Amino acid sequence: MNLPFTREQAIELLKKYNKEPFHLLHALTVEAVMRYYAKELGYEQEADFWALCGLLHDVDFEQFPQQHCQKAPQLLAEIGAPEEFVHAVCSHGYGLVTDVKPEHQMEKVLFAADELTGLIGAAARMRPSKSVSDMEVSSLKKKFKDKKFAAGCSRDVIKQGAEMLGWELDTLFEKTIAAMRKSEQSVAQKAARLA
Repeated sequence: MNLPFTREQAIELLKKYNKEPFHLLHALTVEAVMRYYAKELGYEQEADFWALCGLLHDVDFEQFPQQHCQKAPQLLAEIGAPEEFVHAVCSHGYGLVTDVKPEHQMEKVLFAADELTGLIGAAARMRPSKSVSDMEVSSLKKKFKDKKFAAGCSRDVIKQGAEMLGWELDTLFEKTIAAMRKSEQSVAQKAARLA
Protein backbone atom coordinates (compact mmCIF):
# COMPACT_ATOMS: atom_id res chain seq x y z
CA MET A 1 0.00 0.00 0.00
CA ASN A 2 1.29 3.46 -0.88
CA LEU A 3 0.96 5.70 2.13
CA PRO A 4 0.13 9.39 1.66
CA PHE A 5 2.97 10.40 4.00
CA THR A 6 6.72 9.80 4.20
CA ARG A 7 8.79 8.38 7.04
CA GLU A 8 10.12 11.91 7.63
CA GLN A 9 6.56 13.17 8.15
CA ALA A 10 5.87 10.24 10.49
CA ILE A 11 9.00 11.11 12.50
CA GLU A 12 7.93 14.76 12.73
CA LEU A 13 4.51 13.71 14.02
CA LEU A 14 6.12 11.34 16.53
CA LYS A 15 8.45 14.07 17.80
CA LYS A 16 5.61 16.60 18.01
CA TYR A 17 3.81 14.47 20.61
CA ASN A 18 6.74 12.53 22.14
CA LYS A 19 9.72 14.08 23.90
CA GLU A 20 10.86 11.29 26.23
CA PRO A 21 13.98 9.52 24.87
CA PHE A 22 12.59 6.20 26.14
CA HIS A 23 9.38 6.59 24.11
CA LEU A 24 11.31 7.59 20.99
CA LEU A 25 13.61 4.59 21.39
CA HIS A 26 10.60 2.29 21.84
CA ALA A 27 8.98 3.68 18.68
CA LEU A 28 12.16 3.12 16.64
CA THR A 29 12.58 -0.37 18.08
CA VAL A 30 9.04 -1.43 17.21
CA GLU A 31 9.45 0.12 13.73
CA ALA A 32 12.56 -2.03 13.10
CA VAL A 33 10.97 -5.16 14.56
CA MET A 34 7.87 -4.73 12.37
CA ARG A 35 10.02 -4.27 9.24
CA TYR A 36 11.91 -7.45 10.13
CA TYR A 37 8.67 -9.39 10.64
CA ALA A 38 7.21 -8.17 7.34
CA LYS A 39 10.21 -9.62 5.50
CA GLU A 40 10.35 -12.75 7.67
CA LEU A 41 6.66 -13.59 7.15
CA GLY A 42 6.52 -12.92 3.41
CA TYR A 43 5.01 -9.42 3.40
CA GLU A 44 8.07 -7.60 2.05
CA GLN A 45 5.91 -5.52 -0.31
CA GLU A 46 4.15 -4.11 2.77
CA ALA A 47 7.30 -3.61 4.85
CA ASP A 48 6.99 0.20 4.91
CA PHE A 49 3.37 -0.01 6.07
CA TRP A 50 4.30 -2.50 8.82
CA ALA A 51 7.30 -0.43 9.91
CA LEU A 52 5.48 2.91 10.01
CA CYS A 53 2.62 1.41 12.02
CA GLY A 54 5.31 0.26 14.46
CA LEU A 55 6.87 3.73 14.51
CA LEU A 56 3.59 5.51 15.26
CA HIS A 57 1.76 2.88 17.34
CA ASP A 58 2.18 4.89 20.58
CA VAL A 59 1.94 8.36 19.02
CA ASP A 60 -0.67 9.47 21.57
CA PHE A 61 0.68 7.65 24.64
CA GLU A 62 3.05 10.23 26.12
CA GLN A 63 0.75 13.26 26.05
CA PHE A 64 -2.60 11.47 26.36
CA PRO A 65 -1.98 8.33 28.45
CA GLN A 66 -5.60 8.24 29.63
CA GLN A 67 -6.80 8.35 26.00
CA HIS A 68 -4.25 5.94 24.54
CA CYS A 69 -5.51 4.62 21.17
CA GLN A 70 -8.54 6.93 21.49
CA LYS A 71 -6.61 10.08 20.56
CA ALA A 72 -4.43 8.39 17.91
CA PRO A 73 -6.92 8.74 15.00
CA GLN A 74 -7.04 12.52 15.51
CA LEU A 75 -3.22 12.79 15.60
CA LEU A 76 -2.73 10.45 12.63
CA ALA A 77 -5.19 12.55 10.62
CA GLU A 78 -2.56 15.31 10.68
CA ILE A 79 -0.51 13.30 8.15
CA GLY A 80 -3.51 11.92 6.27
CA ALA A 81 -3.11 8.34 7.55
CA PRO A 82 -5.61 6.04 5.80
CA GLU A 83 -8.24 4.05 7.67
CA GLU A 84 -6.29 0.76 7.49
CA PHE A 85 -3.30 2.43 9.10
CA VAL A 86 -5.38 3.97 11.91
CA HIS A 87 -7.09 0.60 12.53
CA ALA A 88 -3.72 -1.15 12.76
CA VAL A 89 -2.31 1.41 15.19
CA CYS A 90 -5.39 1.35 17.42
CA SER A 91 -5.67 -2.46 17.41
CA HIS A 92 -2.47 -2.87 19.44
CA GLY A 93 -4.40 -1.66 22.49
CA TYR A 94 -7.12 -4.29 22.07
CA GLY A 95 -8.69 -5.42 25.33
CA LEU A 96 -6.79 -2.81 27.34
CA VAL A 97 -7.76 0.62 26.03
CA THR A 98 -9.76 -0.12 22.89
CA ASP A 99 -12.12 -2.69 21.40
CA VAL A 100 -10.48 -2.43 17.95
CA LYS A 101 -9.49 -6.04 17.35
CA PRO A 102 -6.29 -7.09 15.55
CA GLU A 103 -7.49 -8.82 12.38
CA HIS A 104 -4.65 -8.86 9.88
CA GLN A 105 -1.38 -10.71 10.41
CA MET A 106 0.42 -7.37 10.77
CA GLU A 107 -1.91 -6.20 13.54
CA LYS A 108 -1.45 -9.47 15.43
CA VAL A 109 2.34 -9.14 15.16
CA LEU A 110 2.20 -5.55 16.42
CA PHE A 111 -0.02 -6.59 19.33
CA ALA A 112 2.34 -9.43 20.27
CA ALA A 113 5.67 -7.70 19.68
CA ASP A 114 4.94 -4.30 21.29
CA GLU A 115 5.00 -5.46 24.92
CA LEU A 116 7.65 -8.07 24.22
CA THR A 117 10.15 -5.54 22.85
CA GLY A 118 9.85 -3.71 26.18
CA LEU A 119 10.59 -6.89 28.13
CA ILE A 120 13.52 -7.83 25.88
CA GLY A 121 14.92 -4.29 26.09
CA ALA A 122 14.73 -4.34 29.90
CA ALA A 123 16.36 -7.78 30.02
CA ALA A 124 19.13 -6.63 27.66
CA ARG A 125 19.95 -3.65 29.93
CA MET A 126 20.53 -6.10 32.81
CA ARG A 127 23.09 -8.13 30.85
CA PRO A 128 26.85 -7.49 31.17
CA SER A 129 26.87 -6.72 27.43
CA LYS A 130 23.86 -4.34 27.77
CA SER A 131 22.82 -5.87 24.46
CA VAL A 132 20.40 -8.29 22.80
CA SER A 133 23.33 -9.67 20.77
CA ASP A 134 24.06 -12.52 23.22
CA MET A 135 20.56 -13.05 24.63
CA GLU A 136 19.14 -16.57 24.60
CA VAL A 137 15.46 -17.54 24.71
CA SER A 138 16.10 -19.46 27.96
CA SER A 139 17.29 -16.33 29.82
CA LEU A 140 14.33 -14.32 28.48
CA LYS A 141 11.95 -17.03 29.71
CA LYS A 142 13.36 -16.63 33.23
CA LYS A 143 12.70 -12.88 33.11
CA PHE A 144 9.22 -13.52 31.67
CA LYS A 145 8.36 -15.80 34.62
CA ASP A 146 9.63 -13.26 37.16
CA LYS A 147 6.53 -11.05 37.52
CA LYS A 148 8.50 -8.38 39.42
CA PHE A 149 10.92 -7.89 36.54
CA ALA A 150 9.75 -5.17 34.09
CA ALA A 151 6.35 -5.39 35.76
CA GLY A 152 4.90 -2.86 33.30
CA CYS A 153 5.27 -5.34 30.42
CA SER A 154 2.07 -7.35 30.38
CA ARG A 155 2.75 -11.09 30.25
CA ASP A 156 -0.93 -11.67 29.46
CA VAL A 157 -0.77 -9.48 26.36
CA ILE A 158 2.39 -11.26 25.17
CA LYS A 159 0.72 -14.67 25.68
CA GLN A 160 -2.47 -13.48 23.99
CA GLY A 161 -0.42 -12.17 21.06
CA ALA A 162 1.34 -15.51 20.59
CA GLU A 163 -2.06 -17.27 20.68
CA MET A 164 -3.50 -14.87 18.08
CA LEU A 165 -0.61 -15.72 15.79
CA GLY A 166 -0.93 -19.43 16.51
CA TRP A 167 2.68 -19.54 17.74
CA GLU A 168 4.36 -21.07 20.76
CA LEU A 169 5.72 -18.43 23.16
CA ASP A 170 9.26 -19.66 22.42
CA THR A 171 8.73 -18.96 18.71
CA LEU A 172 7.58 -15.41 19.43
CA PHE A 173 10.54 -14.90 21.79
CA GLU A 174 13.06 -16.29 19.31
CA LYS A 175 11.82 -14.26 16.34
CA THR A 176 11.55 -11.01 18.31
CA ILE A 177 15.02 -11.40 19.83
CA ALA A 178 16.35 -12.01 16.29
CA ALA A 179 14.55 -8.90 15.02
CA MET A 180 15.95 -6.73 17.81
CA ARG A 181 19.44 -8.20 17.44
CA LYS A 182 19.48 -7.38 13.73
CA SER A 183 18.42 -3.76 14.25
CA GLU A 184 19.98 -2.94 17.63
CA GLN A 185 22.85 -0.77 16.34
CA SER A 186 20.86 1.10 13.70
CA VAL A 187 18.06 1.79 16.20
CA ALA A 188 20.57 3.18 18.72
CA GLN A 189 22.04 5.46 16.03
CA LYS A 190 18.61 6.69 14.95
CA ALA A 191 17.61 7.31 18.56
CA ALA A 192 20.79 9.34 19.14
CA ARG A 193 19.94 11.49 16.11
CA LEU A 194 16.40 12.14 17.40
CA ALA A 195 17.52 13.04 20.92
